Amino acid sequence: MIEKSFIDIIKKENTEVFLNEPMKSHTSFRIGGAADCLCEVRDIRSLRNIILLCKEHNVPYFILGLGSNLLVSDKGIEGLVIKLSGEFNEITLSDDNIIRCGAGSTLARLCVFARNMSLGGLEFAWGIPGSVGGAIYMNAGAYNGEIKDTAIAADYMDKDGNIKRYKADELDFAYRHSVFTDTENIILNASFKLTPKPQDKINDRMQELMERRKTKQPINHPSAGSVFKRPEGYYAAALIEECGLKGYTVGGAQVSPKHSGFIVNDNGASAKDVLDLIGHIQKVVKDEKNVDLCCEVKFIGRTD
Repeated sequence: MIEKSFIDIIKKENTEVFLNEPMKSHTSFRIGGAADCLCEVRDIRSLRNIILLCKEHNVPYFILGLGSNLLVSDKGIEGLVIKLSGEFNEITLSDDNIIRCGAGSTLARLCVFARNMSLGGLEFAWGIPGSVGGAIYMNAGAYNGEIKDTAIAADYMDKDGNIKRYKADELDFAYRHSVFTDTENIILNASFKLTPKPQDKINDRMQELMERRKTKQPINHPSAGSVFKRPEGYYAAALIEECGLKGYTVGGAQVSPKHSGFIVNDNGASAKDVLDLIGHIQKVVKDEKNVDLCCEVKFIGRTD
């Protein structure tokens, strides 16, 4: 547990602090035990101070976006969970069709802002349930579009509180990967170079893709999106369905009957239910198809 003296210090920053915060309230899976402490940080100065305090007091911390690609342990998260709010939600436009967006903003807000400015290029992201920081972190993509197609820079804070920038050629984007993947660097904001386009054309494309999502994906059930990365030469959902696992359940977790690439929280699923189901899927697909499925969803929290 975190010492009271540490909590008292971070409460003096520009933050809102919650003790023993249930993480199921902060993930799209609606699964997870309590974090020792969750704080919403509203500006870069406070973020830097809190990161350095964590380092000084040996408090582990985790930066939480919208929790849309996350599975939190039933036993919760040790240490401090940090959510970015306030100035991290700001979106601005420069004269050269570049939008700068805080990492805490939702992709949905960014897409709407771009549409309202008659700037195209982000239509593919409409309906992806994540934050801008999370989208940069994993190079989010859908419907033949990826974040790498428009992102030209990202500012970040390293573990020592220094603020730096990666330009487009330094972001190292690949399939569900960026230069930030598996690092301690905290994405602060990102810049996107977009193209002028009639607002109605942008809106039509956004609505078209949303209708496709509604038709093909279980958007009305708690999930973390696509569970597995796409194996080279295959589609994970097709492999899972071919193995007869569509609708398969473990506890309250179920392979979606609508889209086999999704696991849904069908009936009060625990993180263990989901992990057991993931393991079962991986074993069956390996045994029957000789294909290794790599998990796209990130598991965090206590394991013992």
